[in-house]
Amino acid sequence: MSKYIDLTKILTKLPDFVFDYIEIAYDGESVNTQIGYSIDIRTFLEYLRRFKFRNIKSIEDFTPKELGEVTLRDLNGFKAYLREYESEYTNAEGKIIRRTRRNSEYGINRKLSGIRGLYLYLYKNDLIDSNITDKLDFKKIHQKMKRPLTTQDTVNLIDVLYNGENYFTGRSRASYLNRKQRDIALFITYLGTGCRVSELVNLNVNDVDFGSSSFIVTRKGGDQQEIFMPLQVENELLKYMEERLEMKNVKDEDALFISRNGKRISPQTVEKNLKSYCIAAGITDPDKMHPHALRRTFACNMIADGVDIKMVAELMGHKNIEVTHRYYTQYAVEKRKEIMRNFEITSGEQEGNSHDQQ
Repeated sequence: MSKYIDLTKILTKLPDFVFDYIEIAYDGESVNTQIGYSIDIRTFLEYLRRFKFRNIKSIEDFTPKELGEVTLRDLNGFKAYLREYESEYTNAEGKIIRRTRRNSEYGINRKLSGIRGLYLYLYKNDLIDSNITDKLDFKKIHQKMKRPLTTQDTVNLIDVLYNGENYFTGRSRASYLNRKQRDIALFITYLGTGCRVSELVNLNVNDVDFGSSSFIVTRKGGDQQEIFMPLQVENELLKYMEERLEMKNVKDEDALFISRNGKRISPQTVEKNLKSYCIAAGITDPDKMHPHALRRTFACNMIADGVDIKMVAELMGHKNIEVTHRYYTQYAVEKRKEIMRNFEITSGEQEGNSHDQQ
Protein backbone atom coordinates (compact mmCIF):
# COMPACT_ATOMS: atom_id res chain seq x y z
CA MET A 1 0.00 0.00 0.00
CA SER A 2 1.26 3.45 -0.92
CA LYS A 3 2.61 5.55 1.95
CA TYR A 4 0.47 8.41 0.67
CA ILE A 5 -2.62 6.27 1.12
CA ASP A 6 -1.50 5.39 4.66
CA LEU A 7 -1.03 9.08 5.47
CA THR A 8 -4.42 10.01 4.02
CA LYS A 9 -6.15 7.29 6.05
CA ILE A 10 -4.59 8.61 9.27
CA LEU A 11 -5.32 12.29 8.55
CA THR A 12 -8.97 11.71 7.60
CA LYS A 13 -9.56 10.41 11.13
CA LEU A 14 -7.96 13.46 12.76
CA PRO A 15 -9.46 16.96 13.29
CA ASP A 16 -9.22 19.42 10.41
CA PHE A 17 -6.75 21.66 12.27
CA VAL A 18 -4.33 18.75 12.60
CA PHE A 19 -4.64 18.06 8.88
CA ASP A 20 -3.81 21.70 8.18
CA TYR A 21 -0.88 21.65 10.59
CA ILE A 22 0.72 18.55 9.04
CA GLU A 23 0.18 19.91 5.53
CA ILE A 24 1.78 23.29 6.34
CA ALA A 25 4.45 22.46 8.94
CA TYR A 26 5.82 19.37 7.19
CA ASP A 27 5.42 20.42 3.57
CA GLY A 28 8.39 18.98 1.69
CA GLU A 29 9.23 16.46 4.41
CA SER A 30 9.10 12.74 3.67
CA VAL A 31 5.79 10.92 3.90
CA ASN A 32 7.23 8.76 6.68
CA THR A 33 7.95 11.91 8.72
CA GLN A 34 4.40 13.16 8.20
CA ILE A 35 2.97 9.78 9.17
CA GLY A 36 5.12 9.67 12.31
CA TYR A 37 4.00 13.07 13.61
CA SER A 38 0.37 12.39 12.67
CA ILE A 39 0.44 9.19 14.75
CA ASP A 40 2.06 11.05 17.67
CA ILE A 41 -0.70 13.68 17.64
CA ARG A 42 -3.34 10.97 17.38
CA THR A 43 -1.87 9.31 20.47
CA PHE A 44 -2.03 12.64 22.33
CA LEU A 45 -5.68 13.24 21.38
CA GLU A 46 -6.62 9.68 22.37
CA TYR A 47 -4.99 10.27 25.75
CA LEU A 48 -6.94 13.52 26.25
CA ARG A 49 -10.21 11.89 25.23
CA ARG A 50 -9.64 9.04 27.66
CA PHE A 51 -8.47 10.99 30.69
CA LYS A 52 -9.68 14.60 30.35
CA PHE A 53 -12.44 15.08 27.76
CA ARG A 54 -14.53 11.96 28.32
CA ASN A 55 -17.55 13.63 26.74
CA ILE A 56 -15.82 13.69 23.34
CA LYS A 57 -16.80 10.54 21.48
CA SER A 58 -14.18 10.64 18.73
CA ILE A 59 -10.82 12.37 18.33
CA GLU A 60 -12.17 13.85 15.07
CA ASP A 61 -14.46 16.01 17.24
CA PHE A 62 -11.59 17.85 18.96
CA THR A 63 -11.30 21.58 18.33
CA PRO A 64 -8.51 24.03 19.23
CA LYS A 65 -10.72 25.10 22.17
CA GLU A 66 -10.11 21.80 23.99
CA LEU A 67 -6.37 21.99 23.39
CA GLY A 68 -6.42 25.50 24.84
CA GLU A 69 -7.86 24.03 28.05
CA VAL A 70 -5.01 21.55 28.51
CA THR A 71 -2.89 22.23 31.59
CA LEU A 72 0.75 21.55 32.41
CA ARG A 73 -0.44 18.76 34.69
CA ASP A 74 -2.18 17.14 31.70
CA LEU A 75 1.02 17.35 29.65
CA ASN A 76 3.12 15.85 32.42
CA GLY A 77 0.56 13.07 32.72
CA PHE A 78 0.86 12.41 29.01
CA LYS A 79 4.66 12.34 29.31
CA ALA A 80 4.40 9.65 32.01
CA TYR A 81 1.75 7.78 29.99
CA LEU A 82 4.10 7.50 27.00
CA ARG A 83 6.44 5.20 28.89
CA GLU A 84 3.97 2.34 28.43
CA TYR A 85 0.43 2.41 27.08
CA GLU A 86 -2.05 0.33 25.11
CA SER A 87 -3.14 1.18 21.61
CA GLU A 88 -5.59 -0.51 19.32
CA TYR A 89 -6.17 -0.62 15.59
CA THR A 90 -8.36 -2.49 13.12
CA ASN A 91 -6.58 -4.90 10.78
CA ALA A 92 -7.49 -5.74 7.17
CA GLU A 93 -10.00 -8.37 8.34
CA GLY A 94 -11.80 -5.85 10.55
CA LYS A 95 -10.49 -7.36 13.78
CA ILE A 96 -9.49 -5.01 16.60
CA ILE A 97 -5.85 -5.56 17.58
CA ARG A 98 -4.53 -4.29 20.93
CA ARG A 99 -0.87 -3.72 21.47
CA THR A 100 1.30 -2.48 24.33
CA ARG A 101 3.55 0.40 23.29
CA ARG A 102 6.72 1.42 25.09
CA ASN A 103 8.91 4.45 24.47
CA SER A 104 12.49 5.25 25.30
CA GLU A 105 13.38 8.74 26.53
CA TYR A 106 14.28 9.60 22.95
CA GLY A 107 10.88 8.36 21.74
CA ILE A 108 9.07 10.37 24.41
CA ASN A 109 10.94 13.52 23.42
CA ARG A 110 10.09 13.01 19.76
CA LYS A 111 6.39 12.69 20.51
CA LEU A 112 6.44 15.74 22.78
CA SER A 113 8.22 17.67 20.05
CA GLY A 114 5.35 16.98 17.66
CA ILE A 115 2.82 18.17 20.25
CA ARG A 116 4.84 21.32 20.92
CA GLY A 117 4.92 22.03 17.19
CA LEU A 118 1.14 21.69 16.98
CA TYR A 119 0.62 24.08 19.88
CA LEU A 120 3.01 26.62 18.37
CA TYR A 121 1.05 26.45 15.10
CA LEU A 122 -2.28 26.95 16.90
CA TYR A 123 -0.91 29.85 18.97
CA LYS A 124 0.65 31.65 16.01
CA ASN A 125 -2.61 31.38 14.10
CA ASP A 126 -4.65 32.76 17.05
CA LEU A 127 -6.52 29.49 17.50
CA ILE A 128 -5.49 29.29 21.18
CA ASP A 129 -4.67 32.10 23.63
CA SER A 130 -1.39 30.69 25.00
CA ASN A 131 1.15 27.95 24.37
CA ILE A 132 1.22 25.77 27.47
CA THR A 133 3.93 23.50 25.97
CA ASP A 134 6.49 26.29 26.56
CA LYS A 135 6.42 25.22 30.21
CA LEU A 136 6.95 21.54 29.42
CA ASP A 137 10.31 20.00 30.36
CA PHE A 138 11.72 17.44 27.98
CA LYS A 139 13.50 14.29 29.10
CA LYS A 140 17.25 14.69 29.50
CA ILE A 141 19.07 12.29 27.24
CA HIS A 142 22.70 11.38 27.58
CA GLN A 143 23.60 9.83 24.25
CA LYS A 144 26.91 8.27 23.47
CA MET A 145 28.35 10.03 20.45
CA LYS A 146 28.69 7.84 17.38
CA ARG A 147 32.22 7.77 16.04
CA PRO A 148 33.30 8.39 12.45
CA LEU A 149 35.65 6.01 10.68
CA THR A 150 39.27 6.48 11.66
CA THR A 151 41.86 7.10 8.95
CA GLN A 152 42.89 3.46 9.19
CA ASP A 153 39.25 2.30 9.02
CA THR A 154 38.80 4.33 5.84
CA VAL A 155 42.00 2.97 4.28
CA ASN A 156 40.94 -0.61 5.09
CA LEU A 157 37.42 -0.10 3.74
CA ILE A 158 38.68 1.41 0.49
CA ASP A 159 41.12 -1.48 0.05
CA VAL A 160 38.23 -3.95 0.33
CA LEU A 161 36.18 -1.94 -2.17
CA TYR A 162 38.96 -1.95 -4.77
CA ASN A 163 40.44 -5.39 -4.05
CA GLY A 164 37.48 -7.43 -2.80
CA GLU A 165 38.62 -10.47 -4.82
CA ASN A 166 41.36 -10.85 -2.18
CA TYR A 167 38.83 -10.80 0.68
CA PHE A 168 35.81 -12.76 -0.58
CA THR A 169 35.50 -16.35 -1.78
CA GLY A 170 32.95 -18.47 -3.60
CA ARG A 171 29.57 -16.91 -4.28
CA SER A 172 30.45 -13.82 -2.24
CA ARG A 173 33.43 -13.21 -4.51
CA ALA A 174 31.33 -13.65 -7.66
CA SER A 175 28.67 -11.29 -6.30
CA TYR A 176 31.32 -8.70 -5.44
CA LEU A 177 32.83 -8.84 -8.93
CA ASN A 178 29.39 -8.29 -10.49
CA ARG A 179 28.79 -5.12 -8.52
CA LYS A 180 32.39 -3.99 -8.03
CA GLN A 181 32.48 -0.76 -10.06
CA ARG A 182 28.98 0.24 -8.96
CA ASP A 183 29.90 -0.10 -5.29
CA ILE A 184 33.24 1.63 -5.72
CA ALA A 185 31.46 4.56 -7.37
CA LEU A 186 28.68 4.59 -4.78
CA PHE A 187 30.79 4.42 -1.63
CA ILE A 188 33.59 6.68 -2.90
CA THR A 189 30.87 9.23 -3.73
CA TYR A 190 29.48 8.75 -0.23
CA LEU A 191 32.87 9.30 1.41
CA GLY A 192 33.80 12.13 -0.94
CA THR A 193 30.61 14.22 -0.79
CA GLY A 194 28.85 13.34 2.47
CA CYS A 195 25.48 12.93 0.75
CA ARG A 196 22.69 11.00 2.47
CA VAL A 197 22.03 7.44 1.35
CA SER A 198 18.52 8.48 0.22
CA GLU A 199 20.04 11.22 -1.95
CA LEU A 200 22.49 8.84 -3.61
CA VAL A 201 20.05 6.03 -4.36
CA ASN A 202 17.61 8.56 -5.86
CA LEU A 203 20.22 9.94 -8.28
CA ASN A 204 19.28 9.69 -11.94
CA VAL A 205 21.69 9.35 -14.86
CA ASN A 206 20.75 12.84 -16.07
CA ASP A 207 21.55 14.35 -12.65
CA VAL A 208 25.28 13.87 -13.27
CA ASP A 209 27.08 16.52 -15.36
CA PHE A 210 30.72 15.70 -16.07
CA GLY A 211 31.07 19.02 -17.89
CA SER A 212 30.66 20.92 -14.63
CA SER A 213 32.05 18.06 -12.47
CA SER A 214 28.86 18.04 -10.41
CA PHE A 215 25.57 16.28 -9.80
CA ILE A 216 22.19 17.43 -8.50
CA VAL A 217 20.65 15.90 -5.37
CA THR A 218 17.25 16.47 -3.85
CA ARG A 219 17.88 17.35 -0.22
CA LYS A 220 15.76 16.48 2.78
CA GLY A 221 12.82 18.88 2.56
CA GLY A 222 12.68 18.85 -1.24
CA ASP A 223 15.32 21.49 -2.08
CA GLN A 224 17.79 20.72 -4.86
CA GLN A 225 21.51 21.32 -4.51
CA GLU A 226 24.46 21.06 -6.88
CA ILE A 227 27.23 18.86 -5.47
CA PHE A 228 30.70 19.35 -6.88
CA MET A 229 32.72 16.15 -7.22
CA PRO A 230 36.27 15.57 -5.97
CA LEU A 231 38.46 14.18 -8.76
CA GLN A 232 38.41 10.61 -7.41
CA VAL A 233 34.61 10.66 -7.19
CA GLU A 234 34.32 11.98 -10.75
CA ASN A 235 36.70 9.33 -12.10
CA GLU A 236 34.88 6.43 -10.42
CA LEU A 237 31.45 7.70 -11.45
CA LEU A 238 32.65 8.06 -15.03
CA LYS A 239 33.91 4.45 -15.05
CA TYR A 240 30.62 3.25 -13.58
CA MET A 241 28.59 5.35 -16.03
CA GLU A 242 30.34 3.66 -18.97
CA GLU A 243 29.51 0.29 -17.44
CA ARG A 244 25.95 1.40 -16.61
CA LEU A 245 25.21 2.36 -20.23
CA GLU A 246 26.22 -1.13 -21.37
CA MET A 247 23.90 -2.90 -18.94
CA LYS A 248 21.13 -5.07 -20.35
CA ASN A 249 17.68 -5.80 -18.90
CA VAL A 250 17.60 -2.46 -17.07
CA LYS A 251 14.05 -1.88 -15.83
CA ASP A 252 14.60 1.63 -14.47
CA GLU A 253 16.29 3.58 -17.26
CA ASP A 254 16.48 6.81 -15.24
CA ALA A 255 18.15 5.41 -12.13
CA LEU A 256 21.93 5.83 -11.84
CA PHE A 257 22.70 3.05 -9.35
CA ILE A 258 21.08 -0.20 -10.49
CA SER A 259 20.55 -3.38 -8.46
CA ARG A 260 21.10 -6.87 -9.86
CA ASN A 261 17.40 -7.13 -10.77
CA GLY A 262 17.65 -4.05 -13.00
CA LYS A 263 15.82 -1.69 -10.67
CA ARG A 264 16.96 1.33 -8.64
CA ILE A 265 19.11 0.19 -5.73
CA SER A 266 17.48 0.47 -2.30
CA PRO A 267 18.94 1.96 0.91
CA GLN A 268 18.59 -1.49 2.49
CA THR A 269 20.85 -3.02 -0.19
CA VAL A 270 23.42 -0.24 0.32
CA GLU A 271 23.43 -0.93 4.07
CA LYS A 272 23.72 -4.69 3.58
CA ASN A 273 26.66 -4.36 1.17
CA LEU A 274 28.47 -1.82 3.34
CA LYS A 275 28.18 -4.17 6.30
CA SER A 276 29.84 -6.98 4.33
CA TYR A 277 32.68 -4.66 3.28
CA CYS A 278 33.17 -3.44 6.84
CA ILE A 279 33.34 -6.98 8.22
CA ALA A 280 35.95 -7.84 5.58
CA ALA A 281 37.88 -4.69 6.55
CA GLY A 282 37.85 -5.63 10.24
CA ILE A 283 35.41 -2.86 11.20
CA THR A 284 33.07 -4.33 13.82
CA ASP A 285 31.57 -1.27 15.56
CA PRO A 286 27.83 -1.36 14.59
CA ASP A 287 27.74 2.45 14.35
CA LYS A 288 30.56 2.42 11.79
CA MET A 289 28.85 -0.27 9.70
CA HIS A 290 25.85 1.96 8.99
CA PRO A 291 25.85 4.14 5.82
CA HIS A 292 25.46 7.32 7.90
CA ALA A 293 28.93 6.65 9.32
CA LEU A 294 30.38 7.60 5.93
CA ARG A 295 28.52 10.91 6.00
CA ARG A 296 29.70 11.47 9.58
CA THR A 297 33.27 10.71 8.49
CA PHE A 298 33.06 13.24 5.64
CA ALA A 299 31.87 15.97 8.03
CA CYS A 300 34.56 15.26 10.64
CA ASN A 301 37.29 15.18 7.98
CA MET A 302 36.13 18.55 6.63
CA ILE A 303 36.20 20.07 10.12
CA ALA A 304 39.61 18.52 10.83
CA ASP A 305 40.92 20.09 7.60
CA GLY A 306 39.88 23.51 8.90
CA VAL A 307 36.82 24.05 6.70
CA ASP A 308 34.52 26.68 8.23
CA ILE A 309 31.58 25.08 10.00
CA LYS A 310 29.08 27.18 8.01
CA MET A 311 30.54 25.79 4.79
CA VAL A 312 30.41 22.25 6.21
CA ALA A 313 26.71 22.82 7.04
CA GLU A 314 26.10 23.92 3.45
CA LEU A 315 28.00 20.96 2.01
CA MET A 316 26.02 18.58 4.23
CA GLY A 317 22.68 20.16 3.34
CA HIS A 318 21.93 21.13 6.96
CA LYS A 319 19.35 23.88 7.31
CA ASN A 320 20.18 24.21 11.00
CA ILE A 321 23.87 24.72 11.80
CA GLU A 322 23.28 23.21 15.27
CA VAL A 323 23.08 19.82 13.55
CA THR A 324 26.55 20.40 12.09
CA HIS A 325 27.84 21.34 15.55
CA ARG A 326 27.32 17.71 16.59
CA TYR A 327 30.04 16.69 14.15
CA TYR A 328 32.26 19.49 15.39
CA THR A 329 31.69 18.25 18.94
CA GLN A 330 32.68 14.72 17.87
CA TYR A 331 35.85 16.05 16.24
CA ALA A 332 36.64 18.12 19.36
CA VAL A 333 36.25 15.04 21.58
CA GLU A 334 38.69 13.06 19.44
CA LYS A 335 41.12 16.00 19.39
CA ARG A 336 40.97 16.37 23.18
CA LYS A 337 41.65 12.66 23.54
CA GLU A 338 44.66 12.90 21.21
CA ILE A 339 46.09 15.90 23.08
CA MET A 340 45.65 14.31 26.50
CA ARG A 341 47.04 10.92 25.47
CA ASN A 342 50.20 12.60 24.16
CA PHE A 343 50.56 14.96 27.11
CA GLU A 344 53.61 14.34 29.30
CA ILE A 345 53.35 15.41 32.91
CA THR A 346 57.12 15.84 33.12
CA SER A 347 59.47 16.87 30.35
CA GLY A 348 62.71 15.07 31.11
CA GLU A 349 63.90 12.79 33.86
CA GLN A 350 62.43 13.14 37.31
CA GLU A 351 65.09 14.60 39.61
CA GLY A 352 63.72 13.89 43.07
CA ASN A 353 63.74 16.59 45.75
CA SER A 354 65.23 19.78 44.33
CA HIS A 355 64.98 21.86 47.52
CA ASP A 356 68.30 23.08 48.87
CA GLN A 357 69.25 21.56 52.17
CA GLN A 358 69.77 24.31 54.72
